[in-house]
Amino acid sequence: MGGGVVVLMGLVLMMPLLVSGGGHDYGKALSKSLLFFEAQRSGVLPSTQRINWRSNSGLHDGKASGVDLVGGYYDAGDNVKFGLPMAFTITMMSWGILEYGKQMAESGELGHALDAVKWGTDYFIKAHPQPYVLYGEVGDGNTDHYCWQRPEDMTTDRRAYRIDPQHPGSDLAAETAAAMAAASMVFRRHNPAYSAELLNHAYQLFDFADKYRGKYDSSITVAQKYYRSISGYADELLWSAAWLYQATNNEYYLDYMGRNGDSMGGTGWAMTEFGWDVKYAGAQVLASKFLMQGKAGRHTAVLERYQQKADYFMCSCLGKSTRNVRRTPGGLLFRQRWNNMQFVTSASFLLTVYSDYLSSSRQRAVRCASGYASPSELLNFAKSQMDYILGDNPRATSYMVGYGSTYPQQVHHRASSIVSIKVNPSFVSCRGGYDMWYNRKASDPNLLEGALVGGPDAYDNFADERDNYEQTEPATYNNAPILGILARLSGGSRGFNQLLPVVLPNPTAPMVNNTGMRSSPRIKPSLPAPVKKTFSPITVEQKATSSWSYKGRTYYRYSVSVTNDSGKTVTDLKLSLAKLYGPIWGLSKSGESYGFPRWLKSLPAGESLEFVYIHAASPIDVGVSGYKLV
Repeated sequence: MGGGVVVLMGLVLMMPLLVSGGGHDYGKALSKSLLFFEAQRSGVLPSTQRINWRSNSGLHDGKASGVDLVGGYYDAGDNVKFGLPMAFTITMMSWGILEYGKQMAESGELGHALDAVKWGTDYFIKAHPQPYVLYGEVGDGNTDHYCWQRPEDMTTDRRAYRIDPQHPGSDLAAETAAAMAAASMVFRRHNPAYSAELLNHAYQLFDFADKYRGKYDSSITVAQKYYRSISGYADELLWSAAWLYQATNNEYYLDYMGRNGDSMGGTGWAMTEFGWDVKYAGAQVLASKFLMQGKAGRHTAVLERYQQKADYFMCSCLGKSTRNVRRTPGGLLFRQRWNNMQFVTSASFLLTVYSDYLSSSRQRAVRCASGYASPSELLNFAKSQMDYILGDNPRATSYMVGYGSTYPQQVHHRASSIVSIKVNPSFVSCRGGYDMWYNRKASDPNLLEGALVGGPDAYDNFADERDNYEQTEPATYNNAPILGILARLSGGSRGFNQLLPVVLPNPTAPMVNNTGMRSSPRIKPSLPAPVKKTFSPITVEQKATSSWSYKGRTYYRYSVSVTNDSGKTVTDLKLSLAKLYGPIWGLSKSGESYGFPRWLKSLPAGESLEFVYIHAASPIDVGVSGYKLV
């Protein structure tokens, strides 16, 4: 975690790639990347929750302060809710939807993407109970990092921290305003009342940020060690004004960008990074969009200077500037050792949308210090970064958990590294989690599907170890920018105009299962009846929990509970599974039989274990072929 204004140097020639020639399933990667946000949810989980190993958590957040702060997202592998990176996450998810919502709908993922945004904005509405009050953190990193616990077991301090006129935080308030403004456009067609509510919060938060100026980490000092605002708040004010102008067409916000562009650095800072702390490049790209749309008005000359800096950012990523972003030998953009991937995905998103803005405006090239860069060159380079992430790299490993045949197994993430509370409800203590789970040299018991980890070092090296938090910790702001990129790449190169007003299609939310298959929202097969068998003293009950259709076939997700009805502990359990043709999770296979999963050694009296499988038929035959009672 962390970031700041650091300019990097380095030059590597870019190898041209063809957007249409990749071997990756970008649609599948998009589906998985959205699942990660469900694993990061705090609060009361909805009935549509697909990451089933998670449960409710943080149910008393804000109570001690007299405010309801239940909900929102955990930012990374810990259990703190940090407001600044959470707001940036929502802004970037919204931006991706606004640009490539059509492609998301075609992939069947627009509904899931909208749900992901709304989970954040619902929380921000709670966190902004008064015009000049915003809660910016729940919990603190110091006490949280002392413990290794599931979110469901938290015993750490859940104190809430806020900004107000006496304790300002312009960067935090402005970024949250940007998130609310961007999200208001996302929901404008499908939920106009909610959209108007978000926009009202955005107005108030921008006013708060501009009127009471100060860095948020001077007011919420517990954030300094984890999310210090190194760049200050001027970039967030410009970025937020840009989003409010895009959302409202209100000339006040364009005037704000025009009047303050020079003094706040929008026209002066030539950046080689973009992320949760440093927003200049994002504001410069949006200013360039307004210019290309003919919406600059009397501020055309100022917005042209913004665009010069946007061009500089693109050139520096491509290695065609006077100061270039460093790359690994394998071609990955590299800024820092700790969670470098956040900068890769954010930069790749800007390259992607800028490419499409240029193409839509018929502006054919960016002028760089070392020649010109065409829109297709920008997009191809962004694609090369996604392909590296998904497995085209010297280690031939995917840095997205659950994608490809090889991916990180020991993720630095409390919830995924500890057995699900649904499998073993035994309390995991603060320090006991380190002894039992953190130090295990084994794969995580829960698959953190879609999570994008910190990634390799400057030489493409990567150590898949849980205590290697610099490389194996995921974060929401790693994933947020890739939603738009993956949607764009999955949609191909069919003609569209990114400078036209946003009109999102109707969302569909088909179920996406762990095999990556998508269902049709129009087909709702009936579920088979539950099956219950008793093998004294063990009962096996299985039932279908969901279904979908794919290429003319109906698939079912079955959940199987194995219950110990005896008064003793069951060990050495052996199950026989007949007529199983699909994937299975929650058991370990030994020879022709199945036994306890690797994290479970026995089944106490009265306890149950659960496993699931996918099947395009009626339930399989489950039998008990052996066990011991002790």
